[in-house]
This record gives sequence, structure tokens and C-alpha cells, in this order.
Amino acid sequence: MSTDQIPEAYGHEAVTAEKRMKKDWPFYWVSRVNARYVNVLEKRLKPLNLDMARWRVLMSLYEDEHLSVSEIADYAVIKLNTATKIVQRMIADGLVVTRVRPNDGRVTDVCLTPEGDRLRRLARQEADQVFTSSFVNITPEELTRLNGLLEKVFLKLEGL
Repeated sequence: MSTDQIPEAYGHEAVTAEKRMKKDWPFYWVSRVNARYVNVLEKRLKPLNLDMARWRVLMSLYEDEHLSVSEIADYAVIKLNTATKIVQRMIADGLVVTRVRPNDGRVTDVCLTPEGDRLRRLARQEADQVFTSSFVNITPEELTRLNGLLEKVFLKLEGL
């Protein structure tokens, strides 16, 4: 949808005009927040021998105990070939194992080993500290609203 197709009722004319990008463009702030978050968390994960991709794989597998590599790629926001390489390295490191999906023999599931879950817990402690420090003076209601708005934008982008 081009800017001339945005219904005027939304009132986004000032944002889509070519001015005040830093102040008014939400994607600018989403990108900056994500980049800073990755930078801060990666520094905290490095002593655990984790990077953001491995962290996301660990957390994806915690949220859903068994996932295919393509599901991990989707949840972890990484490319499928990258997810495959990461899972292979994590198998070699004893952090995950695979199995044939019980209800579909064509799918290989990945799940955490006890060591992978231990590392996930340590990494989650670091992420929780970053989260707590980042959301000081933001109410639970504001956080819920923020998450809802971001999800709404995410779903709108899916159809573009």
C-alpha cells in the first residue's frame, strides 16, 4: 500500500511525509530498540558461549518443547539454512536432540537436552535482567498495550 492509499481517517499524513523520520517513524524506533537490545544481550550471553541466534533457538524450544527446524527458523526470526546450521552445531554441543515427529514421519523435531535447558535457564536470567532494567517505569498495562500494537503491525505486514 503506498502512502496515497492510506485512508485519511488514520491521520498518518504527517508521518508519511518526508520529514521528522527519527521522531515520528515507528520503524526507526523499532529498529533502534532491537539493535540496542541485541547489543546489550549479546554482551551478557557471550560468557555463556551464546549469540542471539542460539539464544532464540533455545527460547523457541522452551516455549514449544518440540519444533521442526522450519518452525524454529520462523520463531527465532532466522533463515531456514541458518537455523539448520545452528541446530547442527547445537546437536554437536549436546544442547538439543532430534526425533521423528510422532504424528508425521516426514518432520524431524528438535528438543532441548537437560544441558540445553540448563543453558537456557542461565541465558534467560540474563535476558530477564535486561528486560527489568529496560522497562523501569513502564506499567504492566503499557507493556500489554505495546505488545498488542507491535503484534497488530506485525500481522498487517504479513499481508504485504
